[in-house]
Amino acid sequence: QLQLVESGGGLVQPGGSLRLSCAASGFTLDHYAIGWFRQVPGKEREGVSCMRSRNGLVYYADFVKGRFTISTDNNERTMYLQMDSLKPEDTGVYFCVADFVWDGRSGRICDEAFGRFGSWGQGIQVTVSS
Repeated sequence: QLQLVESGGGLVQPGGSLRLSCAASGFTLDHYAIGWFRQVPGKEREGVSCMRSRNGLVYYADFVKGRFTISTDNNERTMYLQMDSLKPEDTGVYFCVADFVWDGRSGRICDEAFGRFGSWGQGIQVTVSS
């Protein structure tokens, strides 16, 4: 069974840090484009950060550049999202995703089509509040 399971969410004060983890079962992450999306209250789900390790491609949405870092472990079984300098507007449900068909030909990554044929985690709540 191909599955992703997130952990590491919670409540943090503005300016604080959290690290989200996403464990893959049934496959290794290096075969696919992977990433993190979020759904914040009142907005559509949006891409936060995506990567394709085999070609060194890494994407960050403008609203997280310089604050968030995507990575994987050496075994390519777990992906991470290190979130620093968190803001209240980062509050939302975060999802990890592996896209099984992305090949880069569209020239886009981490967009609304990403993960349409893939595996999504169940989502994890991140709340940034004092």
